Amino acid sequence: MKSTTLLKLLAVTSLSFGIQAAQAQQVSLLNVSYDVARDVFRDYNPKFIAAYKAKTGQTIEVKQSHAGSTAQARAVADGLEADVVTMNQATDVNFLASKGLVAKDWEKKFPNNASPYTSTMIFIVRKGNPKGIKDWADLVKPDVKIIIPHPKNTGNGRYSYLAAWGWALKQPGGNDKTAAEFVGKLLKNMPLFASGGRDATTSFMQRQQGDVLITFESEAELIAKEFGRGNFETVYPSQSILAELPVAIVDKVVDKKGTRAVAQAYLEYLWSKEGQENAAENYLRPRDPEVLKKHAAQFPAIKTFSVEETFGGWDKAVATHFKDGGSFDQIYQQK
Repeated sequence: MKSTTLLKLLAVTSLSFGIQAAQAQQVSLLNVSYDVARDVFRDYNPKFIAAYKAKTGQTIEVKQSHAGSTAQARAVADGLEADVVTMNQATDVNFLASKGLVAKDWEKKFPNNASPYTSTMIFIVRKGNPKGIKDWADLVKPDVKIIIPHPKNTGNGRYSYLAAWGWALKQPGGNDKTAAEFVGKLLKNMPLFASGGRDATTSFMQRQQGDVLITFESEAELIAKEFGRGNFETVYPSQSILAELPVAIVDKVVDKKGTRAVAQAYLEYLWSKEGQENAAENYLRPRDPEVLKKHAAQFPAIKTFSVEETFGGWDKAVATHFKDGGSFDQIYQQK
């Protein structure tokens, strides 16, 4: 009896240790990201999980949180425990750095200024392009209605606003005054601001609001998958803005949770061949020249300008255009 009891005790103890060991092998990461990146990471996460398990034997769980980029940055600052952030504008990562959550030199922690892929802003129009939209100038026609997310709260909206401003600035005789006048006309053609990029898509495609949706190039393919390729057309303007989509580790969280090594591997894998292929398959322009060349047919040539060269960097752009009392507020109040 004693022998049987001892064996049972050893078996239970062994099982308990086995469960504890299995639990110790499981690590959970939270990736806080911008609104229209849902499908990107829905596809990417299983690939990383499989690659990491094959390399280390460790099982990883990756959770996602999506909303407007700026709203997400504020949520992390307010206590949302993100291990990593994958945003669509550097200003949101800079905000987290100013709060001591992200390294001050976060742009140097990964290649390409910590931006594993890029995008640009293009136009989605109704089937047949009934309003004849070809370039930014067509968006200020009196009978054109435009849908974008709010420029003060979302990266998508900020890029759209700055893309329009930059295009006007680069026209013959263009200056800040003519750019402000052009953007003012553009804002008059916006019946509403969506809460984020995906809400803007829903407003345009499902609610049938507006004639033009200004959005990331990558969103066009996601719209095609969800709503059908024949239900809209994609228009590439003559010039648009270069959208760099930065990533960073949230130091305060990974040090608290002990997940730094996994978080580092998670972001590094974005630059792997498989990570770059995933970007291209989701219509983000990969940094890897070979992968970009392989998928060149899906990325039409377009002249782009950067936030740095045109607006003096994100900090200056935000202070000039999106802070309270900035150009957006001044123009919008005159709407």
